Amino acid sequence: MLQSYLKIAIRSLRKNRLFSVINVAGLGLGIAAFMLIFEYVAFEKSINTFHKNLPSLYRMLESRPTGDVFVQMAPAIAPLVKKEFSEVKAFCRVAESAANGIVSVENPQKKDALLSFKEDRMAYADGSFFTLFTFPLISGNAASALVQPNTIALSAASAKKYFGTKSALGKTMTVSNQFGKTLYTVTAVFEDMPENSDLELNMILSLQTLANPANLNGNGWARLDGFDGSYVTNFFQLTEKSDYIALEKKVNTLKQQLDASDKSKFRLQPMSAMHLGTSMDDLYPTSGSLSFVYLLSGIAVLILVIAWFNYINLSTAASLKRSREVGVRKVVGAGKFQLVSQFLGESFLLNLIGFGFAVALVLLIQKNYNDFTQKNFSLTALLAEPSWIFAAALLVLGAFLSGSYVAFSVTSLPPVQILKGTPGKLGAGKDNWLRKVLVVTQFSMSVMLIVATLVLYKQLQFMQNKDLGFKAEQRLVINGPELGDPKLLETSSALLDDQVSALPYVKNISHTGIVPGTYYSFNASGIVKQGEKMDASKKGFAMGIVDDRYLSVFEIPLVAGRNFTVREAELAWQKSKKLMINESAARQLGFESPQKAAGAIISWGEPYEIVGVVKDYNHQGLQNVIDPIIFMPRRSGGRLVLQISAANMQKQIQELETLYKAAYPGNPFEYYFVDQKYNEQYKTEQQYGQVFAMASMLAIFIACLGLFGLASYMTEQRTKEIGIRKVLGASVSGILALVSKDFLGLVLVSICIACPVAGYLMQNWLADFAYRTDLSWWMFAGAGGLVILIAVITVGSQSLKAALMNPVKSLRTE
Repeated sequence: MLQSYLKIAIRSLRKNRLFSVINVAGLGLGIAAFMLIFEYVAFEKSINTFHKNLPSLYRMLESRPTGDVFVQMAPAIAPLVKKEFSEVKAFCRVAESAANGIVSVENPQKKDALLSFKEDRMAYADGSFFTLFTFPLISGNAASALVQPNTIALSAASAKKYFGTKSALGKTMTVSNQFGKTLYTVTAVFEDMPENSDLELNMILSLQTLANPANLNGNGWARLDGFDGSYVTNFFQLTEKSDYIALEKKVNTLKQQLDASDKSKFRLQPMSAMHLGTSMDDLYPTSGSLSFVYLLSGIAVLILVIAWFNYINLSTAASLKRSREVGVRKVVGAGKFQLVSQFLGESFLLNLIGFGFAVALVLLIQKNYNDFTQKNFSLTALLAEPSWIFAAALLVLGAFLSGSYVAFSVTSLPPVQILKGTPGKLGAGKDNWLRKVLVVTQFSMSVMLIVATLVLYKQLQFMQNKDLGFKAEQRLVINGPELGDPKLLETSSALLDDQVSALPYVKNISHTGIVPGTYYSFNASGIVKQGEKMDASKKGFAMGIVDDRYLSVFEIPLVAGRNFTVREAELAWQKSKKLMINESAARQLGFESPQKAAGAIISWGEPYEIVGVVKDYNHQGLQNVIDPIIFMPRRSGGRLVLQISAANMQKQIQELETLYKAAYPGNPFEYYFVDQKYNEQYKTEQQYGQVFAMASMLAIFIACLGLFGLASYMTEQRTKEIGIRKVLGASVSGILALVSKDFLGLVLVSICIACPVAGYLMQNWLADFAYRTDLSWWMFAGAGGLVILIAVITVGSQSLKAALMNPVKSLRTE
């Protein structure tokens, strides 16, 4: 029986080659797109799931009355919580980026020489790091690796990088960072952290190193028993069956007892929700984007549905040809179950062939896809995730549903009606309406994707071209040195300034701690007008360390008062007691105008004079409102910014590198351009645009495959009619209009449906931006026009073929 069904199915597919090829191509493309997108979604869902203690791990956050939520906290909080509450089994403080600097070891190739590298994936952590988190050790003891001060754990890649094939255990390394120059001993080597980890570190330093004041390099804010400096992320492991919500309330009660004036609250976020959050309206910070995952999932299913709609469309049309076969088989005794099984079997066979084509396509473009996403995806890795079962179930369910309609509708017709030659009702009744609905749905989805793509790109162009309030072009940023004696570095810095300033292509220079497009030096609260009381409910201020040339390098204007003087920058804010603020900060402090703010005194522990008010500029990307910024003078910022000419850029950079390395031996020369760095903030929007563009093209292509197949079938069905019309004098243009009008009418209906829906959705999306573009009529007209053009070409090719056919041949064949 099965062999008979298979033979009939293969014979049917061979007989209808055009429909078979179109169906396989459409299904294959749809399934391939689904699989590729699902690789990304499954990867995002898998992040952090490998930790064995994940169900009991929580990250502590601080929620302010202003609605701001902060991840980094003071280092003294975690030990206090562990001491006071028995629900806490263990804690681990992780200070990411605070450890970043230059790492040096003795060069085995050259005697009395150092091998140095700039490292930016370092962190300080407690000794419990390897017992709380599942990062397997290659050598060393997980329980004791980071317990002692001046110890360090290396990833396998870092151990090989610094020590080659020799064992790294017991070796010493020098780390030069903001806490000075410190010697560490390697006590563990761990496997490279996997891609699906939010913690991506190559080196982990013992946090206990900072318990020694001598290792702080004067940075008192970093004391481990302090409550002022916020630079660690607190992780807690709770005991079994502990209620973290109840613990959260207890911790906040203790907080109020210690400081009733502080209105902020501590929150415990499950580590399982640290990457994507628990829902779309989750207020807590995450390192991934749940909305992007949902968006990708929706697009994946959308493309797959369009492919299945194609199959249903073409199958219902093609089933008219097989109605007599069904009638004969019913007369000779075939039951409905047998007939349904036959049609469902053909559906599964076609979907199976399409699946095979999809797998081959995915394997073919996997490398390019990985390069695009900058991830190491593969189908084998996808099978390792439990979510592949859902994907497989969806594919099987879709194959069944897409084939079941045709199977049940064709087999439900009475055999007498079929054999009497009136099966046309199948094509002119509800099935015809179904095909129209499916075509309209397909093209509506395509139009919405095109509109979304155009809006995304217009918003991206708006953000990249808007006047930001400062000049970013030809501004080169060079990171400051971290290796060397501080006094010698100060002398070298002054000499380098003179050398660089003398270069003909350097127009201006500035030493600064902040650069537009990067974060601020730090945040601070409790700053008020002199004589006013502190209000903890008010938003804090962004603090930026700049010199007297910062404003001129970036061409940021003042609206009131004056700039810092050279002397004030040399004295720094601690001694000069001078500050500048931007317009937003002036408003937040309660000044009626910038002019009233200039010359006023504010209190930040002690009195400071506002010497100038800076015009608001977009220091961060246009997704964000302008922050209230307080500028603090200091000449020795962490970065050197040069305003340079555009000619011979590569030669200029090479010359600057030579001067830099001569001034700061052993320090790597690292640079970037401000405009490029600033536009990196729009990476998410660029990803959205690329995804929508590819999805739009794929959706239209698949939909047009179906339209091409339907047009071919309908033209074939009307061959006799077209021949008679031509004999009676119908023109080619008339025949084209006759065959095309129904399909183009459906496309127009889809445009009318899609445009208002797309407009509503994209208006809501734009609402998330502080500065946004407007929806323009040409976006909808362009999307509609493109779809109409593609549909005209697709249907017109088949219509023209029918119109040019010899009527004698078509009538004789008929």
